[in-house]
Amino acid sequence: MSNVIPLSSVRARNSGSKHADSAAISRMFAVQRRRAGDVFWLKENAEWLGILARANMPVPPDALVPYASFYDRIEETIRFFPQYYRFFLSLALDLEDLGLPGDAGERLVHWVARMRLADGELSDLQRAEAQRLLARRMSVPRDDALQSRLRRFFTRSETFALPNKKASYELAHIVFYLSDYGQSDPQLPATAIRSLNFAGILAYLDQDMDLLAEICAALRFAGAAAPALWEDAVQSAARGCRIVPQQGGGPVDGYHAYLVTGWAAHMSGGAAFCQSVPQGAVAIRYTPPNGALQALSAALFDMGETRQAQWSLMRGRVMRALDPEAQEILTEAEASCPQFEAFFARFARAPIPAMPSAVQLRR
Repeated sequence: MSNVIPLSSVRARNSGSKHADSAAISRMFAVQRRRAGDVFWLKENAEWLGILARANMPVPPDALVPYASFYDRIEETIRFFPQYYRFFLSLALDLEDLGLPGDAGERLVHWVARMRLADGELSDLQRAEAQRLLARRMSVPRDDALQSRLRRFFTRSETFALPNKKASYELAHIVFYLSDYGQSDPQLPATAIRSLNFAGILAYLDQDMDLLAEICAALRFAGAAAPALWEDAVQSAARGCRIVPQQGGGPVDGYHAYLVTGWAAHMSGGAAFCQSVPQGAVAIRYTPPNGALQALSAALFDMGETRQAQWSLMRGRVMRALDPEAQEILTEAEASCPQFEAFFARFARAPIPAMPSAVQLRR
């Protein structure tokens, strides 16, 4: 594996940047966006507190006060809404680890285990998340079969050379859980690092900074360096998120891009979560940049049987088929990662020559 970095560096300090006002951001997510306790509130706040617990940012007591009343009723609430048990566990455990007094998290963990709620999960990824949450307060037997399936998934690199956002997000989250968010070495093989790089190339081509941020974080947790171009792009996206007064309907907005680009920007030493939070109901605005992935795919498809897997043979043809903006993104993606040619060989989906028939072989 090249460009290996120590796991201790995955929580880079922001020594030269303005500190995030974590108390204001907690108030924003806790009381300024959604009704406390609904499923979208659970999701947003679980993600924010998870980042706050892992990002090594200052956490004043005021950052936890907005959650006190929710925490006080969390044992009652989870019993009525057990289908959201992973959110409840995450919220309780992170609040306690951040300094909120109480030990409800341990009781919740043992109740969830006793009720065997994780047995209701169909997804291996969700089972892995549940195991990690339970293991934070109790001994959990290692599930070797689950580990084997997760590792088999991320070592099939060709999966991540084709556009499939669901698979790419799952890839990143598997690394999050196996590494305990950078607390331990997940011992990934080189094929898994290749998978992460392929997924990152696709995300960069699509200018999907939300996904790219998670891939950059996963690479760091895997002990590998993310390309500087990717991390710079993620930092730029984090700066581009705006917190504005809410107008009209509910906040269907860029909150997730705000959270994950800010998290990854902080991890790589950039400024993060520095925007001021207005009073009252707020929304988070983020305008994604134009990407090149769709145009690149269309150009390759139109080439039909003349497509070839070798990037050196295809580069000129592909560039001529794209507009200048897409050409620039593609050029940047090519230069950003040494595995680009291996990525393109799979992404091109070049026609496979037909096997010669028996009659042809006899001629």
